[in-house]
Amino acid sequence: MDELDQIILHHLQTDGRKPFTEIANSAHVSEGTVRNRVSKLIEEGALRIVGVANPFRLGYKTPAVIGVRVEPGHLEEAARIIASFQEVSSLVMTSGSFDLLLEVFCRDTEHLAQFLNTHLHHVAGVRQTETFFILRTYKLSHRWGTSCQAGPAQAAQHKKLDPPLLA
Repeated sequence: MDELDQIILHHLQTDGRKPFTEIANSAHVSEGTVRNRVSKLIEEGALRIVGVANPFRLGYKTPAVIGVRVEPGHLEEAARIIASFQEVSSLVMTSGSFDLLLEVFCRDTEHLAQFLNTHLHHVAGVRQTETFFILRTYKLSHRWGTSCQAGPAQAAQHKKLDPPLLA
């Protein structure tokens, strides 16, 4: 990935619908060059252009991180099932105290309790969970692969993200 790809990524991560002509003008290249580079990044799997929803604005006001300990031999199947739950936005295998960490977004504490009691605790192999309520989000980013750094003005602008999210 060269500097032009990074510039293109930076523009699209800021606004996924930004016209290629604007990106081209900013990068001092042709619109066709930008179009070809974007196509190549998509084909290589380095870029997907999607709409990122703000769960708080959609009524999911209770985010949490849940640590899960899984019985030996059940990790892959448990992870597959847990990943299928609508409430789960992120699921990772970890080292340390938990086998899995998942981030969930629920409408309220009742929805979270229902998720734990009727979904997560019934997954074969799940032996223990610990739930951590997210009280405030300071940074949530989907901006990887660019060397473009936010300056102090942008950092100050996003000092507290409660409930709006930084893309």
